[in-house]
Amino acid sequence: MDVVDLARTQFAVTGGLHFLFVLLTLGLAPLVALMHTRWARSGRPRDEAMVRFWGQIYVINYALGIVTGLVMEFQFGLAWSGLSHYAGDVFGAPLAMETLVAFFLESTFLGLWIFGWGRLPRWLHLACIWLVTLTAYASAFFIMMANSFLQNPAGAVARGDRLELVDFGAMLTNKALVFSLPHVVAAGLFTGGMVLVGASAYRLRRGAGEHQDFFARSMRLGVVTAAIGAFFTLGFGYAQFAGVQEGKFENTGAALGLAVMMEIGQLLVLFVLFVMLPMIRSLPRRRWAHPLLIALTPLPFVLAIAGWIAREVGRQPWMVWGRLTVADALSPGLSAGMVAASLGAFAGVLGLLAVVDYALIARVVRRGPGGNDLGAGVPGENRAPALTF
Repeated sequence: MDVVDLARTQFAVTGGLHFLFVLLTLGLAPLVALMHTRWARSGRPRDEAMVRFWGQIYVINYALGIVTGLVMEFQFGLAWSGLSHYAGDVFGAPLAMETLVAFFLESTFLGLWIFGWGRLPRWLHLACIWLVTLTAYASAFFIMMANSFLQNPAGAVARGDRLELVDFGAMLTNKALVFSLPHVVAAGLFTGGMVLVGASAYRLRRGAGEHQDFFARSMRLGVVTAAIGAFFTLGFGYAQFAGVQEGKFENTGAALGLAVMMEIGQLLVLFVLFVMLPMIRSLPRRRWAHPLLIALTPLPFVLAIAGWIAREVGRQPWMVWGRLTVADALSPGLSAGMVAASLGAFAGVLGLLAVVDYALIARVVRRGPGGNDLGAGVPGENRAPALTF
């Protein structure tokens, strides 16, 4: 592999690993907010238990996902200075907005939600988790705006050796953005729903004991969410082709990967809509189905990564479609050895974080809803944390 291929591989690996965290964040955030809304209205302990249990899984995934995103920011300056020079005035603006939204607003509201348990007024505490959800989706919007600009540089013109934004409205209504953003959002809901289903199936299969009703309710919520997400993922997935540049999938590898991903995705969507959803009332009691539901849990993650690969590989050899090639976007002076070393380091660290994320979430699922750290130490509540991370 030459230096260009190594740099592409490096960004693909780090971007793909980061997207695994993002996908679950986008899926779990609105579910936790809905659970909290139900608890705020009812005040029932069982509703609070659901918020604490699934909220703790959300917090773990968010905290580790933030670290993986930092690596990608470094790469724009280290490996892709040609892109920064040529399109930075346009491409950098939505990235800067995403950073402000994610690291300042989203993290601030999440901190208030975590540490405001029992300290903030009930409805203000609820507002914090909804603001976390809204800012998470705003972050997704800005990232998709930046990526869609690479796919179709709408609203920008060349001034000398740089691109300049002349029509912000055209960037907002980019044909590569209009349907890809709801596709990604729906894929997040699909993934979050399947995680609820898979984790609940695991506990019910092993015998949930006193928490039988807890995981039955969680599974039903997961099925409904997965069905909604699957329907819109499929619909907006097909709608995206209206914004695809002519000749984008002439690359045989990209076309083949896209076809395989679409076929597997269609089968999974059909299974969710026409098998899981009709059985929603009885599914928690059908022990024979639980191993299958557990096995299906990783598939939305795999399909999402496959979709990103098809989207990005199909754009080759362009970094900015029709304007800047990948080779010209690469930083000058890089050697294959330098990029290979950083690729190994980044992949190792991010891969370790992904494993740690899975291990911590699996540990929370095995423990069940009793004695979660989230909300521990509430004024007037005397209990020791059950899990330290």
